[in-house]
Amino acid sequence: MSKVKIDTTNCDKEPIHFIGKIQSHGFLIGVNRKSYLITYISENIIDLIGINANTFLNKPLDKLSATVKIKEYKQGSTFSQWLFHETSNGFEKINPFYVELSDTPWHMIITNAGENILLEFEPCKPEINFDLQKAIGQSISKILAEPTLNSLLHVAAGQVKTIIGYDRVMIYKFNEEGHGEVVAEEKNDDLEPFLGLHYPGSDIPRQARELYKINLTRIIADVNAECPAIVASLDNKDPLDLTNSVLRAVSPIHIQYLKNMGVEASFSISLLSHGELWGLVACHNYSPRFIDYRARETAKLISQIISPAIEYRLGEEDIERFNLLNQSVNNLIHLTESDDDIVRVLTSNKITIREICNCSGAAILFDNSVTCVGETPGHMEIKRISRWLFENTNELVFHTNQFPLLYPEAEKYSALASGLFACILSREFSEVVLFFKPERKQKIDWAGNPEKSVTLATDGSMQLIPRRSFAKWTEIVKYSSENWDRAEIAALINFRDQLMYQLNRKARAIRILNDRLKLAHEELDAFSSTVSHDLKAPLTSIKSYAQLLLENNNSLDENARYVLKRIDTCTDKMALLIKEILNYSSFSCNKIKPVKINMQRVIESCKSDLFGSYKPENLELVIGNTPDIIGDEVMIGQVFSNLLGNAIKYSSKKIKAIVKIEGRNAENVTTYSISDNGIGIEMQDHTRMFDLFKRLDNARDFDGTGVGLAIVKRIVEKHGGRIWFDSELDKGTVFYVSFKKDPETSEGDIFLRS
Repeated sequence: MSKVKIDTTNCDKEPIHFIGKIQSHGFLIGVNRKSYLITYISENIIDLIGINANTFLNKPLDKLSATVKIKEYKQGSTFSQWLFHETSNGFEKINPFYVELSDTPWHMIITNAGENILLEFEPCKPEINFDLQKAIGQSISKILAEPTLNSLLHVAAGQVKTIIGYDRVMIYKFNEEGHGEVVAEEKNDDLEPFLGLHYPGSDIPRQARELYKINLTRIIADVNAECPAIVASLDNKDPLDLTNSVLRAVSPIHIQYLKNMGVEASFSISLLSHGELWGLVACHNYSPRFIDYRARETAKLISQIISPAIEYRLGEEDIERFNLLNQSVNNLIHLTESDDDIVRVLTSNKITIREICNCSGAAILFDNSVTCVGETPGHMEIKRISRWLFENTNELVFHTNQFPLLYPEAEKYSALASGLFACILSREFSEVVLFFKPERKQKIDWAGNPEKSVTLATDGSMQLIPRRSFAKWTEIVKYSSENWDRAEIAALINFRDQLMYQLNRKARAIRILNDRLKLAHEELDAFSSTVSHDLKAPLTSIKSYAQLLLENNNSLDENARYVLKRIDTCTDKMALLIKEILNYSSFSCNKIKPVKINMQRVIESCKSDLFGSYKPENLELVIGNTPDIIGDEVMIGQVFSNLLGNAIKYSSKKIKAIVKIEGRNAENVTTYSISDNGIGIEMQDHTRMFDLFKRLDNARDFDGTGVGLAIVKRIVEKHGGRIWFDSELDKGTVFYVSFKKDPETSEGDIFLRS
């Protein structure tokens, strides 16, 4: 097998399951499943049973039984027939076989290796000289009697030490980053304690942790022993997969690591929770120590009892905390069912989103507005955080307890937001709920400096050197918050799911309302058609009959003629009112067709039309700057025609009427003012100026319908603009209309000023 150089860039990729060597206390034979030929064999077989490896290599498996005394298969069948018959349903239940080789007892352990099966032979010389079955029963009883997870782990460490007799037994827990902490320990009195020390993830790299999930026990009997190579047949080019091997040799890096610690033998037992590696029972001995397969299996049984106990205790604690947090979630969601203002419900009640987790503050970015409770970054920072989230994660929820390390801009407010949990509501509308945890500077005691050393190799590469010092090394960790625990994560995911249900339910209600509005618009169109055809026709007839009587009947007295003239005038007013109502309806429903409008041309056209209608004799019309605006030309023409018409009309009784219009640009808006020196507007009428059919008390002597300004208001709103006015009674009025240079078709604001 080719050698792989392990350096700082590929330590996690070291092919430890293709290492090509085994530990020296046993030997290995690999047998092809189809041919029953021995295709691999460890070269140390000659040292252990006096047979050269080449004697068996590429020979039928049965040659082994002819050469070596093996008692445990049935007479009358070949060894290979017996072996493959016995193992047809798997190996787990039949391992190990007791065999004798050269009159010495051995355990034969059978495992899978791809196209091969492995026969691994270990000494059957137990060093644990007491009743294992009785010991394991007592140990399990003591472990399960403990009321808390912490006490359970400490008792478990003590029971394992009693069974296997190692100098130190630690229970080592992995965190999310792969680092580990010693959470329980039993040791000889003369050893320094490791309890509470942390170890970096690189001490047990990723691929090693994966193997710990497959092989629940792992022994290194003597770190100083030479590891014999595995010899392959000439036509076998592939290295042997030792994933399931019990004899697999150890990475040279790990061997050196143990030597640097002064450890000469180690034994580990995997602790699993929900199928993942929760931790290890890590056992160290300061002299070589081998424990046989049955003793290791006994220790593994303890781990198989501890693992579900860990799940149960963790689950018990999580459920209790989750129920407490989830009660707040349910109470909060219940309030949203009867209130359409979701944001107010979540942030302004006695119970707020702060109560559904252990956070210091929370923020909601909803409907393009930021609302915060508790201690949070500013509104602009909230929007930047949200933008970063939408650009860097595709998940519906995201959480970290080291946010500034992912988003360096957060360093400036790390005291408030080193921990972040995000519930994304809508990517389309950039809506999200954020929860923050403050910075908690941690003092972590490492077993030596966690940064591995490197040295310059002869080829110029930087090669990894395991730590030599394991003296306590303290690190102060910044930009980190308390972890989001499993109960919090579950409660916040449930919160998001329930909130999304409420938002979708309300969205369905809005869709129903929109359908009703659409129907109302259709009915309004039908009404407009009715007004246009069914009301205007009889009005035209009434006007025609009145004019006919006036023109062709000389016998009418003056009173009758007066009545007929009033009928004629009233029909004109009614026709004008119908026209204005139709205009208001059409401007409310019609869509904007935005273009760049030449305002000089629009204003000159309005001037020409208005002068033709009013024929003012005492009017001075001043036209100032006329910057162009973006909008619907027909609608904008209606706005300025109404405003200029009102200015001319309501100042017409002045001896010298002055009307002025001018526009100016400022930042992203264009604002026009239309001023007059007319009758002005009384204070009590200021708040009702844009109401439909509103007529001023001091304007009774002027013709009008009270619809014009309502139309102007709707048009300006549809353009996303603003309209307001200043006025003083008997001195005049100034109307202002402001339009965005980059307009949005949204409702504008109306400002009334006096």
